[in-house]
Amino acid sequence: MKITLSKTGRIAFDVATESGHRLSTDGSPDNGGNNAGARPMELLLAALGSCSGIDVALILEKSRQTVTDCRITVEGQRADAVPAVFTDIHVHYTVAGPDLDPRKVARAVALSMEKYCSVTRMLQSSVAVTHSFEIEAA
Repeated sequence: MKITLSKTGRIAFDVATESGHRLSTDGSPDNGGNNAGARPMELLLAALGSCSGIDVALILEKSRQTVTDCRITVEGQRADAVPAVFTDIHVHYTVAGPDLDPRKVARAVALSMEKYCSVTRMLQSSVAVTHSFEIEAA
């Protein structure tokens, strides 16, 4: 896997992924950025939510659960020192669908967070990663 970054501003970059996608990153105005893209630490949380979301969707599909909507909120708390690493991350899933079985949703979330999600597994050695879920009526 390879990512290529090209400087586009003082501390801004255009990111090209090996799979052919592009995104922009930048620092906050407090650090001299122009708010022209996502912050790197935001992207880390997005990677965690996306990775786990894919797992949960596939597991629920295999469990014959019909999901009509899935929202994932990922919140990270950072250290007050430099580097301002994440100390705690919480992932919350809101899943909607007709007749969802709460046990199957709980199992899908747990399997992702405890076994399958590569991003979670990488972070768990240095960050407390927790999770929760709720089911909404379809």
